Amino acid sequence: MEFGICNLSIVPVRREPSDTSEMVTQILFGDHFTILDKKEQWVNIHIVFDDYSGWVDEKQFTQVSKEEFDLLNGIQYITLNVNENVCFERKDYFQICVGSVLPDYNGSIVKIGDKSYQYDGHSIKIGELSIEDKLTKTCMNYLHAPYQWGGKTPFGIDCSGFTQMVYKQFGIFLKRDAWQQADQGNEIKSINASDCGDLAFFSKDGKITHVGILLNDEKIIHASGKVRIDKLTEDGIYNEELKKLTHQITSIKRLG
Repeated sequence: MEFGICNLSIVPVRREPSDTSEMVTQILFGDHFTILDKKEQWVNIHIVFDDYSGWVDEKQFTQVSKEEFDLLNGIQYITLNVNENVCFERKDYFQICVGSVLPDYNGSIVKIGDKSYQYDGHSIKIGELSIEDKLTKTCMNYLHAPYQWGGKTPFGIDCSGFTQMVYKQFGIFLKRDAWQQADQGNEIKSINASDCGDLAFFSKDGKITHVGILLNDEKIIHASGKVRIDKLTEDGIYNEELKKLTHQITSIKRLG
């Protein structure tokens, strides 16, 4: 088996091995994966973080050894600022997004294979953030981010990508799609029993199609057109701009 890691800021993961195929998710700097198959310049990967698979261009990642791959499953640091510079081999700068992983990080230098990257931005060990104190602030990093199918960054994100990336910063690993996330956590019986940070799921034609994060004061933050804050009722999400219910609630789950 072969192994790889993302050494670029944001890389599209596609449903089929083609540049014109649908983007189903993204890998960010530091995300690691196993390699399942190859077709010409395309590689089918299985992402460790969320057990998701898809196709990436072989020019957009670097391979690592089994020993290096195993180390990536240990303690990891994660970036917290919306975007920060990294310096490759002390000469070339590029930006990475919030939620990127810093493998083999010593507080200044990131090591990927035999390459080094300098990072002096804000970071923390995954899981060290207090969800009670920092949840709302973490969500606000994505407020007004445009909706993008398969996106996972403040520059384009979908509903389950948003919930996944927020909770990643607290050391809680959600699956990639809303219907998969709906199988995680413990069910809460009603909105009245919910807390800030619970996940609310919404359905259409009997299928889970949407997810958001509950805030205080009967509000929900979710990605619909953009990451936005709306009112949550017993029936679902009420959009005050449109003056109508836009999503029908199915369940509420509590994580951790």
